[in-house]
Amino acid sequence: MSESPVPHLALLVVDVQPTFLKALPDAEAFLRRCALAVGAARLLGIPVFFTEQVPAKLGGTHPDLLQAAGPDAVVVSKTAFSALAGDELATALASQGINNLLICGLEGPVCVYQTAVDALRQEMGVTLLADAITARRPADQETCFTMLRSHGVTILPVESVFYAMVRDAQSPHFRAFTELVKQG
Repeated sequence: MSESPVPHLALLVVDVQPTFLKALPDAEAFLRRCALAVGAARLLGIPVFFTEQVPAKLGGTHPDLLQAAGPDAVVVSKTAFSALAGDELATALASQGINNLLICGLEGPVCVYQTAVDALRQEMGVTLLADAITARRPADQETCFTMLRSHGVTILPVESVFYAMVRDAQSPHFRAFTELVKQG
């Protein structure tokens, strides 16, 4: 791994728990896009944080994502819908100087939306990884994306964001990243 290409940046994976995946359209494709984001973050040295909604009742993060993140990933349990409503995640991010978030996960119009709003309130930069966020009702998610975009949130696909970080086919990360893309 190398130093993060964007200082003070982290990937936040919100509530990707198998229990929730059962209720979502195209869950397998969504999970692959999340895995691509996690793998790319790890490759580029970007810290990865996971949240889990009431894991004692609903189970933990999908094991494939935890494995892709490696041993340095931080997992935070929560009961509020916003990942930033409690102190635990905010403290963990602050301890690493994180003030820019890449966000993926579920559900778009609920937990992802509220997390993005709270991140904006905390004056953090926010990029939503559009193809690694899903919802039971896609129209609701689009409405939330429109509102967030109007407040300065960047919304782009996973590959667009990470290719921008890799920047060049001669980058030492290019080959490994393109292999991740082929899997995702």
